[in-house]
Amino acid sequence: MQPRNMSMSGVVDLAAVKAAQEAKTKAEQARAQAASQGGGGAVAPSALVADVDEAGFERDVLQRSTEVPVVIDFWAEWCEPCKQLSPLLERLAAEYNGRFVLAKVDVDANQMLMQQFGVQGIPAVFAVVAGQALPLFQGAAPEAQIRQTLDQLVQVAEERFGLTGVTVAEGAPEPAEHPEPPQGPHDAALGAAVQALDAGDYASAVGAYQSVLAEDPANTEAKLGLAQAELLQRVQGVDAQQVRQKAAEDPADREAQIAAADLDLVGGHVEDAFGRLIETVRRTAGEDRNAVRLRLLELFEVVGADDPRVSAARTALARVLF
Repeated sequence: MQPRNMSMSGVVDLAAVKAAQEAKTKAEQARAQAASQGGGGAVAPSALVADVDEAGFERDVLQRSTEVPVVIDFWAEWCEPCKQLSPLLERLAAEYNGRFVLAKVDVDANQMLMQQFGVQGIPAVFAVVAGQALPLFQGAAPEAQIRQTLDQLVQVAEERFGLTGVTVAEGAPEPAEHPEPPQGPHDAALGAAVQALDAGDYASAVGAYQSVLAEDPANTEAKLGLAQAELLQRVQGVDAQQVRQKAAEDPADREAQIAAADLDLVGGHVEDAFGRLIETVRRTAGEDRNAVRLRLLELFEVVGADDPRVSAARTALARVLF
């Protein structure tokens, strides 16, 4: 599992897209056909962002991706981080002025698309380039790093697939210049924490996040980052085989089960990690039970409160406790 941290370390290597040459050829053929039919003209600024459903997905995303990269924003009305990310993506679509277009997919109304893309939690952002689906990132992220990802996407789309985007209709108002947002009181410390995470210096990342929380205990980004950094620090250098063997030998050993759950989560086995700790809560009592419960709550923070697997695990934990 790529940790859901604000460094966007889960961004894929877009230059490694499979079947790039074949996809490029198909894209060129599609553009030539559209041009012969009078298509491919300038688009209105309003066409840079569109709500997309399952019925129109082939036309609005797959076919469109043969002329311009299509960024897909999987969102839902109940998702608080989505309310921050979606407007930012819409603003960037206007600012990039046709170098990519944004397709917004409401996951509650389009469950099939969510399943086809393997979306595990929202917000989740993908791209489709010349018919090729590419995961970009999951969760909220700083604007600067989103821009970096979009720049990489645009560059690869042009170099690998020959996609130069669409022309925005002449006379349309130019996208407004957006000054850099004012620096918050903790931006420097949070940035240092992200850099430490990317460098694998988890102790420094933990310290940076803790310093932010000491001054601002409600800081959501610091809470999430600290939970991720502490998880990565705990599993760094451990003997996974020995941990799992010990956990298998004694299902009631709280420390063994906690350590194995950490490995489960880092390995992407979210349900296994949650299930292991819930079962350990059921088997234990007193201080042992409370220690396991607290670690489970920490892992909920790592995955994110909006993830449906967290909701399901909270319900299961409540049944065991009460």
